[in-house]
Amino acid sequence: MAEAVLVMRGGVAGAVAPFAVFLAGVGWLALMGAPDERGFWPILLAAIAVGIALAGDRRRYCDALLSGMAQPIVMLMVMAWLLAGVLSAVLSASGFVESLVWMAGVAGVDGGAYVAAAFVICGLIATSTGTSFGTIIIAAPLLYPAGAATGADPAMLIGAILGGATFGDSISPISDTTIASAGTQNTDIAGTVRARLKYVAPAALVAIAAYAAFGGSSGLAEDALVAATGRPGGLPMIVVPALVVTMLLLKRHLVESLIAGAVAGIVMGLALGLLQPDQILRVAPGSFSAESIVIDGLERGIGVSIFTFLLVGLVAGFEASGTLARLVSTGDRVMTAAATETWMVASVSGAVLLTTHSVVAILAVGPFARAAGIRAGIGPYRRANLLDLTVCTWPFLLPYFLPTILSSNATASGVALGMPRISALEAGVHNVYSWALVAIVILAVITGFGRSEGPRDANAVQP
Repeated sequence: MAEAVLVMRGGVAGAVAPFAVFLAGVGWLALMGAPDERGFWPILLAAIAVGIALAGDRRRYCDALLSGMAQPIVMLMVMAWLLAGVLSAVLSASGFVESLVWMAGVAGVDGGAYVAAAFVICGLIATSTGTSFGTIIIAAPLLYPAGAATGADPAMLIGAILGGATFGDSISPISDTTIASAGTQNTDIAGTVRARLKYVAPAALVAIAAYAAFGGSSGLAEDALVAATGRPGGLPMIVVPALVVTMLLLKRHLVESLIAGAVAGIVMGLALGLLQPDQILRVAPGSFSAESIVIDGLERGIGVSIFTFLLVGLVAGFEASGTLARLVSTGDRVMTAAATETWMVASVSGAVLLTTHSVVAILAVGPFARAAGIRAGIGPYRRANLLDLTVCTWPFLLPYFLPTILSSNATASGVALGMPRISALEAGVHNVYSWALVAIVILAVITGFGRSEGPRDANAVQP
């Protein structure tokens, strides 16, 4: 028997109130230019405190928070953040980033061309691996600092990296959102992805053109360009990120792939003389402390890990109230095709804005979207793509989602070369691909473009 929902004082308003506190705090931090994800910690704690105060059963609310934090997917993300920090620290210490800078300078790639190339590279990685998070983790700490030698605009560059990861994730047949959207609409993945191309290809072309035209910058300080001359010695370390990507393509676990990359990087770095043994671990007698690039790397992932725990806990408390299911069930009535599609896009947008999790949003809205879409005569490819494309916009644009937070966090890798830190808000603002996708989804719903394509649900059974 299903467990009764958690009652919140004030009903729907009480369930949403913690998120209102969180979003208000996020908006204020964004306007104030909060430098990193640590600024979100007190805001999230305040939001959780409001949730506990409004919960009818406070013990159950707290249990829901902890259960949400203990999910395997959360632990996977935390391990990914920590291990990615180690991998990035090892590659940076070995001189690989400086080698990328040197290559960009020798090749004579100008700022706009480099930014556009970064979009394409990240798109290929994300399409192949099916993960935007993994793409940002692997590529951003390498591609962002290397842009210094080309005069790339920093905000446009991190926006291109984020946008490329978004694009690849939105067309990958092994992406979790692709699988979830096709599955909830009882249709095949291959046909769904093929039908999606007419929406995502124009958005990608707009992004590439914008980055090529406006990705250059004359605003970098002269000392940044001097610092970014680089050196070729670390080029052999390209084997390390190639190993990680290859393992992901072979469907190896993300944690296994990142650990293998970190170990391979340390072994290669020591063997080639690019790293010294005392960089791996050095204990200063009498100081009661240890120094290590591994420790430095792990520390890079602490901020986003704490953010993840607190945010997932807040979401779990909201989900326990059953409010999301009540909100999306409003589509249980007969509407025109255009009105039904408008409801689908609005509902999955609201779900992802409240839960901050794309797959959770699709799974919550999917059954209702399928029933409403069948009544309105909307095919399964169209329904699946509206759900998937919508969740490939907001999480990659707004500053309180993990992709934008991760992108912002990765820009710290460029500080040593004179590249500035970029906020999560700026990263999202400069994600041209997702903004173009927002426009295309709206136009598709208004004009009906693509609505008639794909199979029908003649033999489908409504959920």
